[in-house]
Amino acid sequence: MRAVVTGFPNATPLPGLVDAWHWTPAPGIDFAGALSADGERLLQLSGRDSYDQELAVATLMFARDREADIFGYNPYFGAAAGFVAPPGRTFDVIAGVGAEVHRFYRLENPDLTPLVRLTFPAYADEFSGDETLDEAVTRYRMLRMNNLDRAPVPYLKMCYANTRTKSRSTNPGRGFAEPRRLSEEIRLLEGSPGSFVEFENRRHQVWRVEWHGVHLVAEWKPDAGAPKEISLDELLSFAERSLSV
Repeated sequence: MRAVVTGFPNATPLPGLVDAWHWTPAPGIDFAGALSADGERLLQLSGRDSYDQELAVATLMFARDREADIFGYNPYFGAAAGFVAPPGRTFDVIAGVGAEVHRFYRLENPDLTPLVRLTFPAYADEFSGDETLDEAVTRYRMLRMNNLDRAPVPYLKMCYANTRTKSRSTNPGRGFAEPRRLSEEIRLLEGSPGSFVEFENRRHQVWRVEWHGVHLVAEWKPDAGAPKEISLDELLSFAERSLSV
């Protein structure tokens, strides 16, 4: 593995971490990689127009020490808590992306692909821990993890139907969406009788909001009780908090 990585174009040792390298295949695209603790895999990070050497070293060091924790529960798309980001950064976990999801090097060096695990700084509220392979692929694409300056994109599944705008979700059941879409659809509920929005957070708590002259919200569980009347501002704040737990 060491011979493979040092053979990448422009590969140079990564300062601050042994058995680690940095290389730039194209302007604005940076890769950093480190051998796993047993030397059998490559733990790799990428940055597009956002590479930060201090963050890369911290990420790869944590990933090497905690690889089993990152991938132990979910080999496709895992995360481990306890990461302390460099000053000025707010990431709080290190995420790991398995080869079945990222498929790096499948064209130029397919034998290398299963030996590469991507690692990125991330946020705890972006992961449920039980994503299926298909869900992992979707989330990996949504999060754009090679933007090392990105803000959190909390885990959210939702479905909706609006009788006034005639818009509705097309996926069966609740599907992944960005939080801004949830806010948009909640705002559009007012004045549309029979409309609803359902949303689910990373802990698989589900809420349903309906418009019946007022906003009514209820948790999706047998003992939740009657729906609660809530103002729009309160509802938007509640939805935001619910995705960050």
